Amino acid sequence: MISMTEYDKMDNKKGYVHSIESFGSVDGTGVRFIIFLAGCAMRCDFCHNPDTWDMKAGKMMSAEELIEKALRYKAYWGKDGGITVSGGEPLMQMDFLTEIMKEAKKNGINTAIDTAGQPFGTDKEYLEKFDELMKYTDLVMLDIKHIDNDEHMRITGMPNKNILEMARYLDKIGKDVWIRHVLVTGGSDDDVYLEKLAEFVGTLGNVRKVEVLPYHSLGEIKYEKLGIKYRLKGLKPPSEERIRNAERILAVKK
Repeated sequence: MISMTEYDKMDNKKGYVHSIESFGSVDGTGVRFIIFLAGCAMRCDFCHNPDTWDMKAGKMMSAEELIEKALRYKAYWGKDGGITVSGGEPLMQMDFLTEIMKEAKKNGINTAIDTAGQPFGTDKEYLEKFDELMKYTDLVMLDIKHIDNDEHMRITGMPNKNILEMARYLDKIGKDVWIRHVLVTGGSDDDVYLEKLAEFVGTLGNVRKVEVLPYHSLGEIKYEKLGIKYRLKGLKPPSEERIRNAERILAVKK
Protein backbone atom coordinates (compact mmCIF):
# COMPACT_ATOMS: atom_id res chain seq x y z
CA MET A 1 0.00 0.00 0.00
CA ILE A 2 1.11 3.58 -0.59
CA SER A 3 2.38 5.46 2.46
CA MET A 4 1.15 8.96 3.31
CA THR A 5 4.76 10.16 2.82
CA GLU A 6 4.63 8.86 -0.75
CA TYR A 7 1.21 10.46 -1.24
CA ASP A 8 2.44 13.84 0.02
CA LYS A 9 5.07 13.84 -2.77
CA MET A 10 2.48 13.31 -5.50
CA ASP A 11 1.02 15.88 -7.87
CA ASN A 12 -1.98 17.25 -5.96
CA LYS A 13 -4.01 17.50 -9.16
CA LYS A 14 -3.79 13.75 -9.65
CA GLY A 15 -4.84 10.89 -7.41
CA TYR A 16 -5.87 7.27 -7.18
CA VAL A 17 -9.45 6.59 -8.27
CA HIS A 18 -11.06 3.22 -7.58
CA SER A 19 -14.18 3.61 -9.73
CA ILE A 20 -16.94 5.91 -10.98
CA GLU A 21 -20.73 5.64 -10.89
CA SER A 22 -22.57 7.81 -13.41
CA PHE A 23 -26.05 7.82 -11.88
CA GLY A 24 -26.03 7.61 -8.10
CA SER A 25 -29.27 8.26 -6.23
CA VAL A 26 -28.41 7.54 -2.58
CA ASP A 27 -25.23 9.55 -1.97
CA GLY A 28 -26.49 13.09 -1.60
CA THR A 29 -29.27 15.21 -3.03
CA GLY A 30 -30.71 14.40 -6.45
CA VAL A 31 -28.87 12.39 -9.08
CA ARG A 32 -25.12 12.26 -8.43
CA PHE A 33 -21.94 11.44 -10.32
CA ILE A 34 -20.02 9.38 -7.74
CA ILE A 35 -16.22 9.29 -7.63
CA PHE A 36 -14.82 6.53 -5.42
CA LEU A 37 -11.26 7.33 -4.37
CA ALA A 38 -8.93 4.48 -3.43
CA GLY A 39 -7.37 4.02 -0.02
CA CYS A 40 -8.70 3.52 3.51
CA ALA A 41 -6.93 2.92 6.83
CA MET A 42 -9.96 1.53 8.65
CA ARG A 43 -10.89 -2.14 8.45
CA CYS A 44 -14.60 -2.14 9.25
CA ASP A 45 -16.08 -5.59 9.86
CA PHE A 46 -19.03 -4.72 7.64
CA CYS A 47 -17.17 -2.94 4.82
CA HIS A 48 -18.63 -4.02 1.47
CA ASN A 49 -15.77 -2.51 -0.57
CA PRO A 50 -12.51 -4.09 0.70
CA ASP A 51 -11.19 -3.65 -2.83
CA THR A 52 -10.94 0.10 -2.11
CA TRP A 53 -8.54 -0.28 0.84
CA ASP A 54 -5.30 -0.25 -1.15
CA MET A 55 -4.70 3.20 -2.62
CA LYS A 56 -2.31 1.95 -5.30
CA ALA A 57 -4.96 -0.46 -6.56
CA GLY A 58 -6.73 2.58 -7.99
CA LYS A 59 -6.24 4.23 -11.38
CA MET A 60 -4.27 7.48 -11.50
CA MET A 61 -6.50 10.29 -12.79
CA SER A 62 -6.53 14.08 -12.76
CA ALA A 63 -9.16 16.35 -11.25
CA GLU A 64 -9.78 17.90 -14.67
CA GLU A 65 -10.30 14.49 -16.24
CA LEU A 66 -12.84 13.50 -13.60
CA ILE A 67 -14.88 16.68 -13.87
CA GLU A 68 -14.79 16.46 -17.66
CA LYS A 69 -16.37 13.01 -17.36
CA ALA A 70 -18.90 14.26 -14.80
CA LEU A 71 -20.05 17.13 -17.00
CA ARG A 72 -21.22 14.67 -19.66
CA TYR A 73 -24.05 13.75 -17.28
CA LYS A 74 -24.91 17.22 -15.95
CA ALA A 75 -28.15 17.39 -17.96
CA TYR A 76 -29.53 14.51 -15.86
CA TRP A 77 -28.82 16.03 -12.44
CA GLY A 78 -31.63 18.55 -12.21
CA LYS A 79 -31.39 21.38 -9.69
CA ASP A 80 -30.36 19.18 -6.74
CA GLY A 81 -27.79 16.82 -8.30
CA GLY A 82 -24.03 17.07 -8.67
CA ILE A 83 -20.95 15.07 -7.71
CA THR A 84 -20.18 13.08 -4.57
CA VAL A 85 -16.66 11.94 -3.74
CA SER A 86 -16.63 8.75 -1.70
CA GLY A 87 -14.23 5.86 -1.19
CA GLY A 88 -12.44 4.17 0.31
CA GLU A 89 -11.77 7.19 2.48
CA PRO A 90 -11.58 10.38 0.38
CA LEU A 91 -9.85 12.39 3.11
CA MET A 92 -6.79 10.16 2.73
CA GLN A 93 -6.18 12.07 -0.52
CA MET A 94 -7.28 15.46 0.77
CA ASP A 95 -5.08 17.56 -1.53
CA PHE A 96 -6.41 15.72 -4.58
CA LEU A 97 -9.94 15.85 -3.19
CA THR A 98 -9.65 19.64 -2.85
CA GLU A 99 -8.56 19.91 -6.48
CA ILE A 100 -11.60 17.87 -7.56
CA MET A 101 -13.92 20.15 -5.60
CA LYS A 102 -12.26 23.31 -6.93
CA GLU A 103 -12.64 22.06 -10.50
CA ALA A 104 -16.27 21.16 -9.82
CA LYS A 105 -17.04 24.62 -8.49
CA LYS A 106 -15.40 26.22 -11.55
CA ASN A 107 -18.13 24.45 -13.50
CA GLY A 108 -21.02 25.31 -11.17
CA ILE A 109 -21.40 21.80 -9.76
CA ASN A 110 -22.95 20.97 -6.38
CA THR A 111 -20.43 19.00 -4.30
CA ALA A 112 -20.63 16.43 -1.51
CA ILE A 113 -18.16 14.22 0.35
CA ASP A 114 -18.96 10.82 1.85
CA THR A 115 -16.40 10.19 4.60
CA ALA A 116 -15.88 8.27 7.83
CA GLY A 117 -13.64 11.08 9.08
CA GLN A 118 -10.78 8.83 10.20
CA PRO A 119 -7.89 11.00 8.86
CA PHE A 120 -9.23 14.17 10.52
CA GLY A 121 -6.82 16.06 12.76
CA THR A 122 -6.87 19.28 14.77
CA ASP A 123 -3.31 20.50 14.22
CA LYS A 124 -2.95 23.87 12.49
CA GLU A 125 -1.54 22.54 9.22
CA TYR A 126 -4.29 19.96 8.82
CA LEU A 127 -7.10 22.38 9.65
CA GLU A 128 -5.76 24.90 7.12
CA LYS A 129 -6.03 22.26 4.40
CA PHE A 130 -9.40 21.08 5.67
CA ASP A 131 -10.79 24.62 5.72
CA GLU A 132 -9.64 25.08 2.12
CA LEU A 133 -11.47 21.88 1.15
CA MET A 134 -14.64 23.01 2.91
CA LYS A 135 -14.72 26.22 0.81
CA TYR A 136 -15.66 24.06 -2.18
CA THR A 137 -17.84 21.50 -0.38
CA ASP A 138 -21.60 21.92 -0.11
CA LEU A 139 -22.39 18.84 1.98
CA VAL A 140 -20.48 16.38 4.15
CA MET A 141 -21.98 12.93 4.71
CA LEU A 142 -20.24 11.72 7.86
CA ASP A 143 -20.36 7.99 8.58
CA ILE A 144 -20.22 7.41 12.32
CA LYS A 145 -19.47 3.69 12.51
CA HIS A 146 -20.00 3.45 16.28
CA ILE A 147 -20.50 6.03 19.02
CA ASP A 148 -18.62 3.99 21.65
CA ASN A 149 -14.84 4.27 21.31
CA ASP A 150 -14.06 0.72 22.48
CA GLU A 151 -16.64 -0.76 20.11
CA HIS A 152 -15.38 1.49 17.32
CA MET A 153 -11.86 0.14 17.88
CA ARG A 154 -13.16 -3.42 17.85
CA ILE A 155 -15.09 -3.17 14.58
CA THR A 156 -12.87 -0.75 12.62
CA GLY A 157 -9.40 -1.01 14.15
CA MET A 158 -9.38 2.75 14.82
CA PRO A 159 -10.59 5.07 17.64
CA ASN A 160 -13.45 7.49 17.07
CA LYS A 161 -12.31 10.49 19.14
CA ASN A 162 -11.04 12.47 16.15
CA ILE A 163 -14.13 11.49 14.12
CA LEU A 164 -16.43 12.99 16.75
CA GLU A 165 -14.12 16.02 16.84
CA MET A 166 -14.64 16.36 13.10
CA ALA A 167 -18.41 16.36 13.62
CA ARG A 168 -18.07 19.12 16.21
CA TYR A 169 -15.73 21.11 13.96
CA LEU A 170 -18.17 20.91 11.05
CA ASP A 171 -20.84 22.24 13.39
CA LYS A 172 -18.50 25.04 14.48
CA ILE A 173 -17.95 26.21 10.89
CA GLY A 174 -21.63 25.74 9.97
CA LYS A 175 -21.14 23.11 7.27
CA ASP A 176 -24.25 21.13 6.32
CA VAL A 177 -23.94 17.49 7.39
CA TRP A 178 -25.80 14.22 6.95
CA ILE A 179 -24.99 11.64 9.61
CA ARG A 180 -24.87 8.05 8.35
CA HIS A 181 -24.89 5.03 10.65
CA VAL A 182 -24.55 1.39 9.67
CA LEU A 183 -26.96 -0.73 11.74
CA VAL A 184 -25.38 -4.08 12.63
CA THR A 185 -27.32 -6.86 14.35
CA GLY A 186 -26.00 -7.52 17.84
CA GLY A 187 -23.73 -4.48 17.74
CA SER A 188 -24.59 -0.92 16.79
CA ASP A 189 -28.33 -1.71 16.91
CA ASP A 190 -28.20 -1.86 20.72
CA ASP A 191 -30.58 0.77 22.13
CA VAL A 192 -27.97 2.00 24.60
CA TYR A 193 -25.59 2.88 21.77
CA LEU A 194 -28.34 4.30 19.57
CA GLU A 195 -29.50 6.59 22.37
CA LYS A 196 -25.91 7.69 23.01
CA LEU A 197 -25.51 8.48 19.31
CA ALA A 198 -28.82 10.37 19.28
CA GLU A 199 -27.65 12.40 22.26
CA PHE A 200 -24.43 13.31 20.47
CA VAL A 201 -26.19 14.23 17.22
CA GLY A 202 -28.57 16.37 19.27
CA THR A 203 -25.64 18.58 20.33
CA LEU A 204 -24.96 19.48 16.68
CA GLY A 205 -26.84 22.29 14.99
CA ASN A 206 -25.73 21.55 11.43
CA VAL A 207 -27.18 18.05 10.90
CA ARG A 208 -29.72 18.14 8.08
CA LYS A 209 -30.44 14.41 7.91
CA VAL A 210 -29.69 11.14 9.68
CA GLU A 211 -29.54 7.95 7.61
CA VAL A 212 -29.77 4.43 9.04
CA LEU A 213 -27.96 2.03 6.71
CA PRO A 214 -28.88 -1.61 7.47
CA TYR A 215 -25.97 -4.03 7.38
CA HIS A 216 -25.87 -6.42 4.42
CA SER A 217 -23.46 -9.14 3.33
CA LEU A 218 -23.42 -8.35 -0.40
CA GLY A 219 -19.70 -7.62 -0.29
CA GLU A 220 -18.76 -11.01 1.15
CA ILE A 221 -17.85 -12.41 -2.26
CA LYS A 222 -15.20 -9.69 -2.61
CA TYR A 223 -13.45 -10.92 0.54
CA GLU A 224 -13.30 -14.43 -0.89
CA LYS A 225 -11.77 -13.14 -4.13
CA LEU A 226 -9.21 -11.07 -2.23
CA GLY A 227 -8.37 -13.87 0.18
CA ILE A 228 -9.49 -11.84 3.21
CA LYS A 229 -11.37 -13.42 6.11
CA TYR A 230 -14.95 -12.13 6.36
CA ARG A 231 -15.46 -11.64 10.09
CA LEU A 232 -19.26 -11.34 9.99
CA LYS A 233 -19.91 -14.53 8.04
CA GLY A 234 -23.42 -15.83 8.77
CA LEU A 235 -24.61 -12.63 10.42
CA LYS A 236 -28.15 -11.70 9.40
CA PRO A 237 -29.20 -8.16 8.46
CA PRO A 238 -31.27 -6.29 11.08
CA SER A 239 -35.01 -6.89 11.03
CA GLU A 240 -37.45 -4.24 9.85
CA GLU A 241 -38.47 -3.82 13.48
CA ARG A 242 -34.89 -3.02 14.55
CA ILE A 243 -34.44 -0.66 11.60
CA ARG A 244 -37.62 1.23 12.50
CA ASN A 245 -36.50 1.29 16.14
CA ALA A 246 -33.17 2.86 15.18
CA GLU A 247 -34.89 5.42 12.98
CA ARG A 248 -37.22 6.33 15.86
CA ILE A 249 -34.39 6.77 18.37
CA LEU A 250 -32.29 8.76 15.90
CA ALA A 251 -35.35 10.77 14.83
CA VAL A 252 -34.73 9.97 11.17
CA LYS A 253 -36.60 12.27 8.83
CA LYS A 254 -38.25 10.66 5.80
